[in-house]
Amino acid sequence: MSSIGRRIVSFDLLARTFVPFADAGTTELPLGRLFRLSLFQISVGITMVLLGGTLNRVMAVELGIPVSVIAVALALPLVAAPARTLIGFKSDTHRSYLGWRRVPFMWFGSLVQFGGLSVMPFSLLLLSDGPPGTTLYGEAGMTLAFLMVGFGLHTTQTAGLALATDLAPEEKRPRVVAMLYTMLLVGMVGGAIVIGRLLQDFSTLRLIQVLQGSALVTIALTGIAMWKQEPRRRDIAPSGEARPRFREAFAAFRRQQDLTRLLSALAVGSAAFGMQDILLEPYGGSVLHMRVGSTTLLTALFSAGSLLGYVFAARVLGKGGNPRVIAAIGLLVGIPGFMAVILSSPFQSVAVFCIGTATIGIGSGLFAVSMLISAMGLVTEGSGGLALGAWSAVQAMAIGLAVAIGGFIRDGVGGLVHSGWLGPAFGTPAAGYCVVYGVEIALVFAALAVLGPLIRPQKIQPRPAPARHFGLADLPN
Repeated sequence: MSSIGRRIVSFDLLARTFVPFADAGTTELPLGRLFRLSLFQISVGITMVLLGGTLNRVMAVELGIPVSVIAVALALPLVAAPARTLIGFKSDTHRSYLGWRRVPFMWFGSLVQFGGLSVMPFSLLLLSDGPPGTTLYGEAGMTLAFLMVGFGLHTTQTAGLALATDLAPEEKRPRVVAMLYTMLLVGMVGGAIVIGRLLQDFSTLRLIQVLQGSALVTIALTGIAMWKQEPRRRDIAPSGEARPRFREAFAAFRRQQDLTRLLSALAVGSAAFGMQDILLEPYGGSVLHMRVGSTTLLTALFSAGSLLGYVFAARVLGKGGNPRVIAAIGLLVGIPGFMAVILSSPFQSVAVFCIGTATIGIGSGLFAVSMLISAMGLVTEGSGGLALGAWSAVQAMAIGLAVAIGGFIRDGVGGLVHSGWLGPAFGTPAAGYCVVYGVEIALVFAALAVLGPLIRPQKIQPRPAPARHFGLADLPN
């Protein structure tokens, strides 16, 4: 074997050993091509860091915008979430003159996302420091920008995941999609670290530069990801044939066994882990007095914990583990994480807060990837976009509602504290945050109750008859 061949083999062994879901590569979809396709997930991860992390903290602390307004703004991108099911179905049945189904949706989504990130900083500056009478324009601009980013993000991600299921063999589809979600976390970790370093010395000019630079990076990554990935087919050019109807396809999809309970468990569990998205960085800034760059790194810490959960889930599921059991374990892991975040306030300990954040990330990763593997069992031929769109829509809507509700709970409790209704024992800036984390613990138990009936015990095969001789193999274990 040549030296180049030995290097390729050693790289493949190294990837399969240390990279989760690295065995997703096949002859039809080699690992290098799959990694290039996953770049669109890295662009989505960078955008999610900006929305849920950096802008969250900057708007709440530096720009002085009320948390309830921020919660609504960050929930706006999720208004497009219900359309993910329709987007996935349309990308399944789209007929293009160029012979593509998924690529037009990915490209259009990336352009809309680019436009939203480009105009976002100016609307935020009008909202916070604009001349008198310009607040309305700032609110309108912020609403438009967040809606554009949300619609573009959901369109790109749904079509990209569906393209991955098209390219991968049927037996590898769950692993491929799970690997793409791993790359989403990699993008969030890397994006949070880089953005945190760039905003270490915060200024409005630097914020504009970071947002517009991120817009360029995301559209470039998406363009590289989809380049020559989808083969052009002449048989899907527009014709006079009747297309499948969304209502009929979705009705057939809903008739699958345990679908309603599975999606309900996904919704409640995603809300349990997602409600604190609006609170993580403001908590670090207002309660523990952390700087902008430091709080942005909290997103990297949370994502690193989720990635660790993905690695563990990959090991267990690769050995035939039950994904619904792993999802339940992820929910249980989240409880001590929420408790650690609550206790970090009386202790005034950044270390306890960081440990709690990483633990929540681990639980979230275990839950998300396991529920994804369960949902991938629902994919049938020609319905990859519909199934992934339904899963993504339920998850996104649950997180969006949880984010908005968490922001209002925090502001409501903060108002009661400020007026003295809750007494001196709750007269701290952390009171509103801790109430929300308590609600998340209650949601974890609710998710366990919904998920429980789906965890069916496996049939245990009887032991074979023992041999006549007695040895170590016959000892009880």
